[in-house]
Amino acid sequence: MKSISHVTTPDSREDPCTFLVHGGRDPQRFAGLVNTPVHRGSTILAPDLETWRERSAGEPFGTYGRFGNPTTRSLEETVAHLEGGYRSIIFPSGLAACCHSLLAFLEGGDHVLMPRSVYGPVRAFTQRVLGRFAIEVEFYDPLAGGNIRDLMRSNTRVVYVESPGSWTFEVQDIPAIAEEAHAGGAIVVMDNSWASPLYFKPFEHGVDVSVQAATKYLVGHSDALLGVATARESVWPQLQHGAHDLGQTAGPDDLYLALRGIRTLDVRLRRHWENGVMLAESLLDQPLVKRVLHPALPQDPGHIIWRRDFTGASGLFGVELHQMDDKVLRALFSRLKLFGIGLSWGGFESLILPYDKPAPGKDGGPLLRIHAGLESASDLIADMNEALAFAAASA
Repeated sequence: MKSISHVTTPDSREDPCTFLVHGGRDPQRFAGLVNTPVHRGSTILAPDLETWRERSAGEPFGTYGRFGNPTTRSLEETVAHLEGGYRSIIFPSGLAACCHSLLAFLEGGDHVLMPRSVYGPVRAFTQRVLGRFAIEVEFYDPLAGGNIRDLMRSNTRVVYVESPGSWTFEVQDIPAIAEEAHAGGAIVVMDNSWASPLYFKPFEHGVDVSVQAATKYLVGHSDALLGVATARESVWPQLQHGAHDLGQTAGPDDLYLALRGIRTLDVRLRRHWENGVMLAESLLDQPLVKRVLHPALPQDPGHIIWRRDFTGASGLFGVELHQMDDKVLRALFSRLKLFGIGLSWGGFESLILPYDKPAPGKDGGPLLRIHAGLESASDLIADMNEALAFAAASA
């Protein structure tokens, strides 16, 4: 396991964990309040006609609630700084951020490359929606690296990456992919939710638009749905217009919860990382387990690239089981006490979900997606070991 250290935040000498505490706050602007208040409202009044004309002719912020308020701007500026990008824009969910980051740069007749390991709802969006706009979607091997050049076409506008990949946790060679994408005139859009802005700096590796499912680690308490997309300066206007043209916005109370969660992001992610690695290591020798899918483990195929490009890991990983009768899988889930069965991840609680199909290209049994929460690692390990033993006995 890597030693847990921090990288200097872009454009600042502050350690990121210091910025997490102080970034996006201006207490003197709000009567000394430590936190940026929740601003609710749709109509924003201008003091005079000249001011209204100035606002209307420039940046839409400050003209209408849909374009944001001080609470919105506080979160956007904080995330943009952490990611190392130019500007960020908020969406009502992580999926909305992913989908609209694609729509902003695609039009009829375009070609987009998507990794086969992409997040399921994004895959469904590209198959069910983009096709209606005559946009051709092609799925590629997430381990293609620089060989993605062989798939580039004259009309390829976006190369989408997600590292590690959903469910199967392949680590993509982002710099190599970005180099070939840019050479072919395409931009790179990345889902960076797994590592968060703390453990992967997308713009240092060639990404043009970075998407965060803020629902996950940024909020961190399983009580708000949010997405954030951050862009480098050259593509920011197109991303911003794409979001505004489709009326994307988010409620102020959810924004406030994300700002609250960010203050403890560093502390929480350290615990998720440590718990996830210890839990994953404990599963390596379990009889029912065929393979553990966690890039922070030295034996993982993606470990070398993870060590090169990432500064940490999160609590989310996968497990491929041996082929088994469904009653064995049901027995395993029935015995777990500390792992909830539910969608999402990134909150304080541990979760587990089954994917009742073999891993793509594999002939093994079902996949499990596990999120190690903030509980004691020894308790999580004991709970999982007991459930696996019970399941093995039921076979």
